[in-house]
Amino acid sequence: MESEIFNSIYKGTKNFTQHDVHRANATGFSTPADEYMERGIDLNEQLIKNKPATFFFRMNGDSMEGAGIFSGDVLIVDRSITNVNGKVIVAVLNGEMLVRRLDKTFNKIRLVPETAKLAIIDVDPFSDFSVWGVVTYVVHEP
Repeated sequence: MESEIFNSIYKGTKNFTQHDVHRANATGFSTPADEYMERGIDLNEQLIKNKPATFFFRMNGDSMEGAGIFSGDVLIVDRSITNVNGKVIVAVLNGEMLVRRLDKTFNKIRLVPETAKLAIIDVDPFSDFSVWGVVTYVVHEP
């Protein structure tokens, strides 16, 4: 068994839906209930718009509790989305990754936490700063 080729409808594109999955029918007869069966929810299909540019990031800290992001939550971060004023971003400032709200004006960039415990960070123009990605969704346990 040197190499096996598995034939599949799914070729790794976003055009694949759960309706393309064939159901096994052990008896040979379909039931009328099969036609009314609800399809499951695929969270990848619902939450990820650009798969190659999307990453999962676990939040560590309480800097964004006012925005509903708590320590231990999973953030879905898309690197292909343009960072605009007011978005929650994952930034790299002098080698440290931070989750903050972006406040960008004509000549100033600020990283705003959503807690009173931390101060707003004014990004120095000569510091090593980059926006790693934009937070699109937050997943946390109830």
